[in-house]
Amino acid sequence: MSSSDLLRTYDELKARYEELSRQMSDPKVLSDSREMRRIGREHTRLERLLESMDGYRKALDAYREAKEILAHSNDLELVALAKDEIDLAAEEEDQAREQLKALLAPRDPDDDKNAIVEIRAGTGGEEATLFAGELFRMYSRYAERRGMKIEVLSSSETELGGVKEVVFMLEGEGAYGALRFEGGVHRVQRVPVTEASGRIHTSAATVAVLPEAEEVDVKLNPDDLKVDVFRSSGPGGQSVNTTDSAVRVTHLPTGIVVQCQDERSQLKNKAKAMKVLLAKLQDLDRQQREAEVSAARRSMVSTGDRSAKIRTYNFPQNRVTDHRINLTQHNLQQFMQGEIDELIEALKVADTEEKLKRGALE
Repeated sequence: MSSSDLLRTYDELKARYEELSRQMSDPKVLSDSREMRRIGREHTRLERLLESMDGYRKALDAYREAKEILAHSNDLELVALAKDEIDLAAEEEDQAREQLKALLAPRDPDDDKNAIVEIRAGTGGEEATLFAGELFRMYSRYAERRGMKIEVLSSSETELGGVKEVVFMLEGEGAYGALRFEGGVHRVQRVPVTEASGRIHTSAATVAVLPEAEEVDVKLNPDDLKVDVFRSSGPGGQSVNTTDSAVRVTHLPTGIVVQCQDERSQLKNKAKAMKVLLAKLQDLDRQQREAEVSAARRSMVSTGDRSAKIRTYNFPQNRVTDHRINLTQHNLQQFMQGEIDELIEALKVADTEEKLKRGALE
């Protein structure tokens, strides 16, 4: 990005930022909570972008001033100071430029939405359910550290404390953008608590991450829905409620089935089930649109293929490896405590670089 391009982009974004500021005080916008959230998210993003641009411009100005002193001054002490200033300004300019590259890269408009995360035990029997439960706790701790809120929409536990399936909502600024690259097969290698001989087993769990769908995103025909009610059950299948509070919703055209039973209220369970169904229908539409795009134009990180093995958790070696970007960390214990920020940021950087590279070729 040349300095002239930067100034032109800055002026355009500044004008847009000021327009959004005006809209946020408009009574019509204030009375529309959905529109207010949308404008607020864009306003916050532009504010960060403008701050980064200010930093870049200041570093560029400092570099130019120091070069000017170096070219025209005969004062040896001043020249020495200018040389130090050039090195510092050049470093700050490089850092600011990298931040701008990430902020100006094409971004998914869903990144600022809440996320619906679905974790299911895969191959490995009871050990897979225990690992699925640990993944849920890992994301819960990550959310707590980030000041985000988790709401369980549906869960199915085992008698040993494992999880066959858990669906939860992650609420907070940039929730979907934070976990969007977690979708896929997570593989664990360790000695299971159920293994008496001490042999290392390999088990797996699948994770799906969907942006929360708003009603305006998906058109839903009530005639396309089949709603069944039944009694909730706990570990082992025993009944845990005396009323038909659990709800199963089937979307007839696609065959997608969602059920929720965590609440004692049938209405609350149905509302939760509808949230998940809307998100799945939106995701199905997204997959169909992406299928029309050639494989060469897809990001290597964000394909969202749930059958792809994306990560291995090796407990004997305290190692976690993300196979998409060939990154290995030897901090598995801390990782499972929700300290996953470094890997998440690395995935974001890889995705940004791929998008920028692709954009330069198109």
